[in-house]
Amino acid sequence: MEEARSLNLLSNVFMSVALNDKAACQYVLRILPGLPELMVREVRVQYRISKVISHDAILDVLAEDSEGRISNIEIQRADTIDHARRTRFYGAMIDSEYLAKGKDYDEMPEVHILYISETDLWEAGKVCYPVDKYFRGTGIPYEDGMHVLYVNAAVDDGSEVAGLMKYFKTADPADMAHGDLSKRVHYLKCEKGGEQVMCEMSDKWLREGIKIGERRGERRGMKRGEMKAKKETALKLAQKGIALNEVAEMLEVNESLAEQWVNSGSVTQPIM
Repeated sequence: MEEARSLNLLSNVFMSVALNDKAACQYVLRILPGLPELMVREVRVQYRISKVISHDAILDVLAEDSEGRISNIEIQRADTIDHARRTRFYGAMIDSEYLAKGKDYDEMPEVHILYISETDLWEAGKVCYPVDKYFRGTGIPYEDGMHVLYVNAAVDDGSEVAGLMKYFKTADPADMAHGDLSKRVHYLKCEKGGEQVMCEMSDKWLREGIKIGERRGERRGMKRGEMKAKKETALKLAQKGIALNEVAEMLEVNESLAEQWVNSGSVTQPIM
């Protein structure tokens, strides 16, 4: 609990719990994209979108407003290699989730992806980096309904967004200057009912982490078993006089790995 109380809103776990409240989420969504009249209708946090043959997407905060617009708030993750492609992938997954079969493309909702980073990802000293699309050489905007805004918490330009980011970095329950967001943070960190929410949060994410670890372990185990079977097959084929290049082709591995198996009887290539 003490560790949970020390979290700020740049923790995707704590932000997800804090914004799993319509009023608090609405406060943030009115400021970041600059939509002061926005009314949140539904909020989902740590929302998983799963497809059969593609990578899953777990969205930190996904909200729908009274106009049917979809907003996704994401916090920068240290292990993300390409932030731009991460936002591209999340936007595609949201589109696939909200365009049902039989619907026309003009029924796709407006989507706002709000990507908050603790560091200045684009190193231009800006608080806000809106992504605009234009036809090259014309200045004519290309409107596809997807709006991406990168928000940098490392710079303070005195704007309302910068002030919100300063609060994100502290999440000080004594600071009540941020309306419904401050009320939510105070409730979670200082009030009895909030302690219960925080306990449930900690327990939920601990269990989820264990499940993810178990699934990864199962996949690694299956991979090791598959590689072991291929190695044994490679040895048998080589004993029958089949050429290494043919062995590699039959087992769908590179020839150097097949040669290692045949010559040393051990797998030296790392298994992911």
